[in-house]
Amino acid sequence: MAQTPSPSLPQADGRNPATLGFAAALTAFLIWGGLAPIFFKQLGNVGAVEVVAHRVLWTVVLVGLWLVPTRGLSGILREVGSWRRLGIFLVTTALIGSNWTIFIWAVNNGHLVQSSLGYYINPIINVLLGMAFLQERLSKRQGVAVVIAAAGVLSLVLSYGEVPWVALSLALSFGVYALVRKKAAIDPVIGLLVETVLLVPPAIAYLLWLNAHGLGNFGVHGLGTDLLIILTGPVTAIPLVLFMVGAARLKLSTIGILQYISPTGQLLLGVAVYGEAFTSSHLLAFVCIWVALALYSADALFTHRAARAEARAERSRAEQARAAAACRAD
Repeated sequence: MAQTPSPSLPQADGRNPATLGFAAALTAFLIWGGLAPIFFKQLGNVGAVEVVAHRVLWTVVLVGLWLVPTRGLSGILREVGSWRRLGIFLVTTALIGSNWTIFIWAVNNGHLVQSSLGYYINPIINVLLGMAFLQERLSKRQGVAVVIAAAGVLSLVLSYGEVPWVALSLALSFGVYALVRKKAAIDPVIGLLVETVLLVPPAIAYLLWLNAHGLGNFGVHGLGTDLLIILTGPVTAIPLVLFMVGAARLKLSTIGILQYISPTGQLLLGVAVYGEAFTSSHLLAFVCIWVALALYSADALFTHRAARAEARAERSRAEQARAAAACRAD
């Protein structure tokens, strides 16, 4: 079922919003799976925490310049609403900050393949969290998919002799982040602004500390590096907005299939471009994950189509009942 467009999103003017939605979502996943890893790889001489600190500041600038005129400061403050809700934002802020830092560290330390594994695992983590905290239930096919995915991860753990902490940390941090946001019904774009604003004080403090010790990189390595640092804001905000434009105009099943573009792109980059190892153990784990995702996606698509068919049948029965009542009235 297509989602209702959020008031934060620009509305489509064209005659075919699904085409716009597909192009927007596809672009977002291509950025996350291809452009973003290449982009952050160019900042390999800058520490991951420093990159995240700059990412926070420039995202606040970019998103703030868009949201404050369109939604108003009062609308943004209403999204926070209470001390309890502020506490929820502090949790999501810690989760997304951790996720960003781990991802950038992984990109610049030869762990892009493991990063891709994390984002392949993420949908399965979402399923388990939904069962644990949202009382969601799995069909038999979905249960089989989860078991196969778990077997793939376990095989990789056994072959490594250690837990693939990058993959699991990325999957868990983003999965819990999505769960908390869903339960709190946080506006996607305003939520991003609030979370990055909450990260501004530690980000500024860390950058000031780096500069005080002569360790800062902004303004040191030339205009090229400075420009890349500034562009961390657009690289963060633009694909998110594109994703929301797509999610508002496409079926959830379509979004579900498209989301695998990102980890696939990361995997191909890690192996083909950056020469990371891809052993038979990796292959076994990834085959298990792909089979699990195929099973789960097929089941989700089947369920979605069955629900639509039932809804059409229900409308048909209602129309027949109204027609029969009209005939009796005549």
